[in-house]
Order: sequence, then structure tokens, then C-alpha cells
Amino acid sequence: MNPIGFNPFSKHTDKGGEKKPESKVKTEIKPTIVQIFFPDRNRTLSYYNDRFDLRVGDIVFVDGKLEGLRGRVTAISTHFKVKVEDYKRVVGVADTHVVGQFFQAGAHLITFDPLVLPWKQFCSWVKPSQEDETEYYISYDEDGFPLDDFSGLKVTEVVAERGLDYYRENRVRYLCLDGVQGRAIVEGTKPYEVEFQCRDGQISNLFCDCPCGYTCKHEVAVLLQLRETLEIIEKNYAAQWDSYFAIVSKPMFYTFAVDANPKAVLSLS
Repeated sequence: MNPIGFNPFSKHTDKGGEKKPESKVKTEIKPTIVQIFFPDRNRTLSYYNDRFDLRVGDIVFVDGKLEGLRGRVTAISTHFKVKVEDYKRVVGVADTHVVGQFFQAGAHLITFDPLVLPWKQFCSWVKPSQEDETEYYISYDEDGFPLDDFSGLKVTEVVAERGLDYYRENRVRYLCLDGVQGRAIVEGTKPYEVEFQCRDGQISNLFCDCPCGYTCKHEVAVLLQLRETLEIIEKNYAAQWDSYFAIVSKPMFYTFAVDANPKAVLSLS
């Protein structure tokens, strides 16, 4: 299978296309009024920004009624006089800078380099970065069950069917396995995080942050996607895989890593 090399040639890259270390010098952010277009609402609204060095084309998140929806910056004003209290704010910006090598993996692209599209970076594509003050109680189950036999999952037929639907609809937007620790993002009514451990084909410590207190459709979809991905790796990429892989859905990759970077370059080999 031929790899896909990706390089957005952004301000963070050198001539070779490799990432440069981020500068530790903090620059002062000048307040701006930004116009943001929300495709899901087909509306453009204005917001106050004093946290991010934004550019036209950036994908952002805001507070207020459109909280959780992704918007794209269409205009930026630095000359204004407004009552700040009258404006909602920009609360997050997607890190769309991606440089590295990907391979075809069905409806997804796969990378075996942990620096290319790590978990934290992808999360910035689906929700604003913020400290989580939610309190969780976690009860671990070390026994687990084999990935090729879901009978140990203890899931209802209805939930299993819905999970299968989510898997077939490619709602698993991102999935990574680092050693034995796995994490995924599944698109439901909002993006949900699923985590698990996979050791020698055994699944344990499976959790989702959706409101369900039992095995949910998001978890089922992730396990089905994990099983498919491992089969693809075994068939096509055994030599590339060491202890890490990450997959990203092709539409999301195009939206964030390609379309959000006007100077992006794709190369096939």
C-alpha cells in the first residue's frame, strides 16, 4: 500500500517539511472582533476574542447558544469600540497543523508515528481545550474479554445493533492504540471519548464518557473499528506497526488538515 505524505507548509515547518519546536516566548494577544461562520446553522455571527492569535480560515469554538458547534473564522477586526459584555467569546481553536505520513485504511487514514496526529491534537478538532472539573468514579474490570468474541461484552441486542450502525456509518472519527492503552472519539449527539486497554487480543477497562452507566453503542462501534483496523494492519502494514497507531476519518482529515490549510500539499508515492 502506498503512503500519503502530508505537509501544510505552515509557519511551523522548515523547508524539509518537519515540525519545528514551538517557541516558548508568549506573545501578547491583541483583542479582536471576529466573524465566524457556522455551517450547521448556516449563520455568521460576531464574537470577542482575547485568547487566541487567530487567522481567517481557523476553525474555532465559542461559548453561548452555539457552544460545541465548530465555526470557521471569516473576518477579523482590530479596530472597534464595543461593550465586551455584549459579546460571547471564542473559547477554543483547532490545531490543524499536521505533518507526516499516512496510509490507506478503509474509510480512515492510518499513521504509525505518535507525533503526527496525537490524541490531544485531534481532541482540539472536536471540542475546546479546557480543564475538566467533572468528577468521575471509575470501577475497573481486569478480567476482560477477547476482541474476537463479544459475548463477554454483556451488551443488549438493541445496543449491539446501534453500535453496528455507528461503526458502519464511520462515526468512529479517531482511534489510537499506544502500547496497550487505547482511546477513541465517536460522533454521537456530541463527540464522546472511549478508552480501553487491549493486551494480547483481550479487551479490558472499557469506558465511555456518555451518560450511559452500562456498555453503550459508542463502545461497541469502537471495538468493531479496532478489530477492523488490526486486521488491516496485519494484512498490509505489519512491518510499519511497532507499538502505536492512530486512525482518522478521511472527511475529518480533509476538513481540518487540508481544507483549513490553503497551502497544504498532498504527495503520493
